[in-house]
Amino acid sequence: MGEVIPFVPKSERERARLIREARAIYDSVFPSSNPVREQRDKASASHMRIGADVHRGEGILS
Repeated sequence: MGEVIPFVPKSERERARLIREARAIYDSVFPSSNPVREQRDKASASHMRIGADVHRGEGILS
């Protein structure tokens, strides 16, 4: 008890989902030949995923 869970509007969650989907499509059409970019993209994706989990209430340490 005492946890504060921030409210994230459905539109913001949908926006994040559409961005992830668009990036996946773009990467499938234009594969990167630069391994540095791939590492950066993976790091960005993991940060987005962690943020999405926190907004849903997952990944919050009690």
